[in-house]
Amino acid sequence: MKIASRVLCGLLLAVTSHYVLAQSRLTVSQALDFWITTTEENVVPAADAMPEEKYSFAPGNGEFTGVRTFAQQVKHLAANNYRMAAYILGEKPTPEQESETGPDAVQSKAQIMEYVKGSFAALHRAVATINEKNLVEPLAVFPGTKQNTRLQLAEDVVAHSFNHYGQMVEYLRMNGIVPPASRR
Repeated sequence: MKIASRVLCGLLLAVTSHYVLAQSRLTVSQALDFWITTTEENVVPAADAMPEEKYSFAPGNGEFTGVRTFAQQVKHLAANNYRMAAYILGEKPTPEQESETGPDAVQSKAQIMEYVKGSFAALHRAVATINEKNLVEPLAVFPGTKQNTRLQLAEDVVAHSFNHYGQMVEYLRMNGIVPPASRR
């Protein structure tokens, strides 16, 4: 199911990006940046909505053994953002980005918020380098064989982030917190 939702999200992102480009004079990087911004506008307020004393929350009832805490969800999402940004830029991710755990030193809510905001800044910088010439050019630095273009990585990072955003929303609701996007 996870792969199917990512494929669907990627397909929707590609079709929508193509439509946006066809309807305007946007560049490829601007169309992709729209999705990074949309993701950021949902994830960052959700991460901030959880009180610091609840950042260690993880569901305990039912089939939730070994799931990530709220803090670990946010750090994982951010580490993957940094990882994909590095690959798009042709750089090698750090070990904690590659493992998608984030730095051990990042522990407090303030540190995690800074880390997640920085990850989106890295994504904005990365997608700004994508153009029509390098959009689907295979990346030598990415270890994957089926997914190895800048477009695929930009699509994946949005799908991955929204997957974990959904989990963050559930954690917020389990703690009686209405997610910011639902308050509008």
